Amino acid sequence: MRVAINALFWNQPTTGSGQYVRRLVSQLAESAPDVQQLLIAPRGQSVYRPPAGVTVASGALSARGGVRKLLYEQWALGRTAGHLTADLVHVPYFAPPRWSRLPVVVTIHDVIPLLLRGYRGGPLVRAYSAWVAAAAHRAAAVLTDSHAAARDILQHLRLPAERVHVVHLAADAAYRPVEGEADQELRNISQRLGLPESYILYLGGFDRRKQVPELLQAFARSGLAKELPLVVAGRLPGHDSAFAPDPRPLASALGIARQVIFTGWVEEADKPALYRGARVLAFPSLYEGFGLPVLEALACGTPVVAALGSSLDEVAGPGGLLVDGTDTEALADALARVVQDEQLHATLRAEGLAHAAHFSWEATARQTAQVYREVLRG
Repeated sequence: MRVAINALFWNQPTTGSGQYVRRLVSQLAESAPDVQQLLIAPRGQSVYRPPAGVTVASGALSARGGVRKLLYEQWALGRTAGHLTADLVHVPYFAPPRWSRLPVVVTIHDVIPLLLRGYRGGPLVRAYSAWVAAAAHRAAAVLTDSHAAARDILQHLRLPAERVHVVHLAADAAYRPVEGEADQELRNISQRLGLPESYILYLGGFDRRKQVPELLQAFARSGLAKELPLVVAGRLPGHDSAFAPDPRPLASALGIARQVIFTGWVEEADKPALYRGARVLAFPSLYEGFGLPVLEALACGTPVVAALGSSLDEVAGPGGLLVDGTDTEALADALARVVQDEQLHATLRAEGLAHAAHFSWEATARQTAQVYREVLRG
């Protein structure tokens, strides 16, 4: 079975699509030996360090610029896959070709542009979203990361249910507990970033659905600032806007500026230790297709307080307290409970570790390969 995979995001490992395609391809190479992978990148784009045994090919077009990217996705990818005698094409993000001689599998991580008005963009972005939404109806199979995302896909794209397959993501093997003095990585990052022994952690983006202003308000309301700081990790907005508000002025206005540590961008290699040092991960996002930071925290032994709704219910499982993300009082109460109640903290930690162990990239790869086989069987 020869599977051509769109490698457009391969060299962007800090994006969700980049992480997904890298981890999936690497695990398929180990777990599905009957799948011969053909990574196809746009012309002029190299593929950095592909796994052994994976073929790399250059597409017929560059993807630089909006029109060229569209032509690469809609025409050049399939044309190259055909020349390489692939059996099917896998597009690992929401951009399936509308017409293809080969069967297409597409991974739709979420349908945020169709759900949330603020994410729809200008006329060109809306036209692109409409195009790929229509193209999804031509796909032989759709993979998605959670049952919540699957429900949204079925509702908003109106695809046949039998063509939509839930294949959960997983935390990388680096996300694991390391106890006490053995955690040299935690000591290193704590010294580098000036972190205390314990803190509440937020790690993610700053667009409006992430609810960072509400988290700051809840932290101020909880009274926890007297006990431990809030660490806010991630690249801060370049400028304050309604779509991505800068949280620093609000922290000052709430009188908690000295109790909030803004780390800025955090390298992937530093994230496991950052999770391990946290007393709790606060993740009040209103919508996620999966919510990988939640699972990564649980895999490190860190309990989670997250927002009800979307996929976070199933990803957090018994390792998290789920509250209305728009209710700052409920969010403040949940944070205080996890921080101050030792028995609750220990229970969430143990159950979260057990829950996280049910997710693995090996399972993701095996289930994905099974969908390939089902598609080729017709």
